[in-house]
Amino acid sequence: MKIKILTAMAFVMLFASCSDFLEQDPNTSLTEEQAFSTLKNIDPIVLGMYISWRNIQKDRGGLMFQLGTDETQQGALQVMTTPGQAGLDYYNGFLSKENTALAEQWDSRWPVVSTAAKAVFALNNNTEPDVEKRKILLGEASFIRATIMFELTQYWGEIPILDETRSKELGHARQPLKDVYAFIINDLKVAEENLPLTQKNPSFPVKYLAQALLGKVYLYAPEASGARDYNLAKESFAKVINSGKYNLLANYADVFSPNHANSSESIYEFQFTNDYPDNNQIQWQTGSRALANIDQYAYFGGYDLLVPTKYCYNDKTTGGIWETGDKRKDASIRYDFTYKGIVPTIPSGFGGDELDPHVKKYEDIRIDGKQSFWNSGKNKPYIRYSDVLLCYAECLNELGNTPDAEGYVNQVRKRGFGGTLPAGMEWSGLSKEQFKEQMLDERMRELAFEGWRRMDLIRSGKLVQYVKARNKWTAESGTIAEFHNRYPIPLVEIQLNDDISDADQNPGY
Repeated sequence: MKIKILTAMAFVMLFASCSDFLEQDPNTSLTEEQAFSTLKNIDPIVLGMYISWRNIQKDRGGLMFQLGTDETQQGALQVMTTPGQAGLDYYNGFLSKENTALAEQWDSRWPVVSTAAKAVFALNNNTEPDVEKRKILLGEASFIRATIMFELTQYWGEIPILDETRSKELGHARQPLKDVYAFIINDLKVAEENLPLTQKNPSFPVKYLAQALLGKVYLYAPEASGARDYNLAKESFAKVINSGKYNLLANYADVFSPNHANSSESIYEFQFTNDYPDNNQIQWQTGSRALANIDQYAYFGGYDLLVPTKYCYNDKTTGGIWETGDKRKDASIRYDFTYKGIVPTIPSGFGGDELDPHVKKYEDIRIDGKQSFWNSGKNKPYIRYSDVLLCYAECLNELGNTPDAEGYVNQVRKRGFGGTLPAGMEWSGLSKEQFKEQMLDERMRELAFEGWRRMDLIRSGKLVQYVKARNKWTAESGTIAEFHNRYPIPLVEIQLNDDISDADQNPGY
C-alpha cells in the first residue's frame, strides 16, 4: 500500500490523463488542497480514478488473481520461466511476502482508494450550489473506494480503512473485518443513493451497479465479518432484476462481441479499444504461443499466461463441467487452432501445452491481419445480468426457497443451451446442498475467465479442496493449505508502512 509515500504520487498519476486540467496554468501547479477545493477540479480527479481502475484490469496484472484456481492456471512455459509468478499456482515458497506479482496488485489499488477517500471527504464538505453534480461525484467516488476495498479484503483479509475524517484514529493499520465490511457497505449505500439511473459515459457507474455490488458484498462477506446476509443480498439483487433495465442476450457468444458492447446484459464493463493506451493486451496473455510463432497478427495468438484447467475445458463424461449441447463451451474456450488452413505445431523449447484448449472470450477478430494481438481491445466484463440472476438464486436457496432458485438458474441455462433446455437439463427437485454444489459448476460455465472464481471458492470454503484436485501445478506441488485462502501482505508494505509490522502478517506466511 505504501500510503504515506504514494499519496502524492497517486495524486499525480490520477491526473495524468486529464491534460486540460493540468494545463490550465502553465506557470503554477495545484496543491492537493486546491485540487479538491471545487467541483470543477474534483470532476477530472474522479475521471482519473476510473481510468486507473480500468488500467488495473489490463494485461498481465488484470489476470493475476485468476491464477491458482480450479478454473485457470499458468501455461507450462510461464511456469518454467517465472518462478515467482509460478508460485501463485504452486502455492509453494514463492507465494510469500516477497512475491512481486502480488505486491504490484496491492500497490496499484491503494493510490485509487487513497484519492477516492480525499474526494469523498472534500465532497462531503463542499458547499457549492450545484447539489446534483456534487451528489453524482460523491456517488462515483464512494463506489470506486468500496469496489477496490472489497477486492482487497476478499484477497488479503483485514485491510486499512482510508477515512479522512478518522485518519488520526485509524492511521494505516489493518482493521477488523467487521469494520472493513461495514465501511464498504456504507460506501455502497452512499453510491446507491447518489448515483444516477443512467450515465452518458459508460465508464461511470449507475445506481443499479451499486445495488448489484452491494448484493455481492452481502453474499461474499466472510462469516467472521458478521456482514454476510442473504436477505439483504436478495433485496439488493431484486432491485436490479425488478428495474426492467437488463435482460439476457439471446446468443451467449454475443455477450463477448464488440458489436454488442455495453449491451442490455452489461451492468458494467471496462471500456477498451484497439489503440494504445486504450487497448487491454488481454489476448496477448491468454492466446496460444503456437499461433504467435506462426503470425504475430493471428488474432488468437498470445503467450499462455492464463489457460483453462482440464476441469474447466473437459466434458462431464471426461471429468469436466460441460454438458452436451451447452453453447457456452465453444463461446468461452478455443479447441481448434487451425489458422488460415495451417495446423500449428509446438516447436522445441516450448512448454507442451500451447495447443491445449485456451481462453476464447477475449479474442478480438477486429485485429486479425492488421494489428498485433497486443492490441486486443474488447471490453472486459465486470458484472453481468446473468451473474445477478445466479447470485439471486443462491440467496433464495440459502433462505429455503430452492424451487424458485432453480427457476432463476434455468433462465441462465436456457440461454446457454441456445434458447431451449433439452430434456433432463432443467434444474428441478434439488436439495439445498445439491443446489449449492452444482452452483459452483454453473458459475464456472457462465462466468469463466471473468474474474469471480477465486472469490467464489473462498466464500464457499472450497479453495483448497478444489484447486488441489483440479489445478495441474497445485496438484504437482501438493503444498496448498488453508492459510492460502489469503494472500501475504507484501514485504514492501511492511517495510514502508509504520502501522503494519511482521506481527500483522497473515498466518502461514
